[in-house]
Amino acid sequence: MENFKNIVSNCFIPFKEETSSYDLPLKFTFPFYYEPHPLALLAAKELQQHIDNQNEWEHNFGLKENQDGLIIGKMFGVLVVRNQQNKLGYLAAFSGKLAGQNHHSLFVPPVFDMLTEEGFFKKEETVLNQINVEIETLEINPEFNALEKLLAQETNQFNDELNEYKKQIKASKKERKATREKAVADNLDTESFEILLEELKKESLKQAYFLKDFTRQWEIRLAQIQEEVDAFRNQIFYLKEERKNKSNALQQQLFEQYSFLNANGKTKNLFDIFKNTVQGKPPAAAGECAAPKLLQYAYQHKFEPVCIAEFWWGQSPKSEIRKHGHFYPACRGKCEPILGHMLEGLEVDENPMLINPACGVGLETIYEDDYLVLVNKPAEFLSVPGINIQDSVYERMRLKYPNATGPLIVHRLDMSTSGLMLIAKDKDVHKSLQSQFIKRTVKKRYVALLNGLVSSDEGEIDLPLRVDLEDRPRQLVCYEHGKPAKTQWRVVAQKDNQTKIHFWPITGRTHQLRVHASHSLGLNCPIVGDDLYGTKADRLHLHAEWIEFKHPITREIVTFEVAPEF
Repeated sequence: MENFKNIVSNCFIPFKEETSSYDLPLKFTFPFYYEPHPLALLAAKELQQHIDNQNEWEHNFGLKENQDGLIIGKMFGVLVVRNQQNKLGYLAAFSGKLAGQNHHSLFVPPVFDMLTEEGFFKKEETVLNQINVEIETLEINPEFNALEKLLAQETNQFNDELNEYKKQIKASKKERKATREKAVADNLDTESFEILLEELKKESLKQAYFLKDFTRQWEIRLAQIQEEVDAFRNQIFYLKEERKNKSNALQQQLFEQYSFLNANGKTKNLFDIFKNTVQGKPPAAAGECAAPKLLQYAYQHKFEPVCIAEFWWGQSPKSEIRKHGHFYPACRGKCEPILGHMLEGLEVDENPMLINPACGVGLETIYEDDYLVLVNKPAEFLSVPGINIQDSVYERMRLKYPNATGPLIVHRLDMSTSGLMLIAKDKDVHKSLQSQFIKRTVKKRYVALLNGLVSSDEGEIDLPLRVDLEDRPRQLVCYEHGKPAKTQWRVVAQKDNQTKIHFWPITGRTHQLRVHASHSLGLNCPIVGDDLYGTKADRLHLHAEWIEFKHPITREIVTFEVAPEF
């Protein structure tokens, strides 16, 4: 390992293996959807061996038993480059920090090092930490806590006594009314009646004056305590405002330091890169991912980028799906705007999401009558028009049935999923069928082929899901903000380290079956060909093979089944 480190110059790592037999890619990798080039795979393999064998730093990836420290998996990246001597090698990077540091041998440095001891970030961080200490000291101050407790107790006592006295006033008012009515009924003489009314009036005024004085005395008493409480609260408020302003200013100063080159030699900072995005400003930790670090270093040192790949190293996280050693595309929330700028001037592989995979593919009709249609949607075929591609089941049905009314599409399948889809020819049929879906009386069964062997025979998965806001359309398991997602399953067969399985989705969340299959808290076996949560193959091996529903017109329970093509 020491020899390996000694031959590294400017973070340029020569390949250990001879690479003359490898064909170079014609264009640079499209980083948001790719299969790693063989050279990138070779670079990743060498880097992984280095991570396993080095003893320079220690980081708990969750791969070794009884290792100290918080378990933190990490994204690593390799960028195959050609140096100015026309020699192939690669650069290596990690996302964020590694073992609490920004700098390690062999790895490229961050675009901006905020951890420099004499840098502005560390100095401002010290100021912010001091403010945090002051806020915490005030919040746990015994005098402040005692005053807040006293204020709450006194306020409750005031309200209790006030409500009790108001009840007395109400009862007295009722008694006075009864006394007046009795005097009238008894034909009390005028003089006596006037005297009685005057006495009742005095009693009413006395109670009103007492209530006013009672309230005033309590308000004075509570105001004195409130003033003392506010003295503490105002200090805390102003400190929090100061912290907020300083934090925002520090964030802005940080973003200004993150300037990114592109292949044309042009530079943009984070603010300029993100100002025209939906969010309008950079998200936290933007620019700390591996891909921007790699390209920045390559441009700075006049290396020619050839291809790139990023992989996850460590235990799977609890929310998103990341498997040890698997390759993943760059994230869209943080990296897409940055890489969009950094890749300008490079010839990059075409974005496959702009290509219609359904072009020339037919749509098979399984059943049709005057009211509805059942089609077998192929894999990689949109259910409804997308942002860039209009061709879809909806478009095909709209053209085939121009006189149909209503939305046509009753339910959807993910683009990569094949199988049965219901189409309604008029709005009343659509309403009836959709009502059955809402009431969950429609029964559906999916068949899938999983990478790996499931240990049990059957069960139910209950993992709430929400979209990954920083990497759409990926889904996260989230118990705080996720929507309920339940799936029943049963193993059909197992062979060659693969499991054929049936899924019955109880709910219908986006990517539900794919996440429930792949997540470590689910079956921990991704569906074969799952390019988001597993490993890409010829197709996603997930198929909606069976459906049962009540026909909206005949009211008969009908079932349909179509076998998958895998």
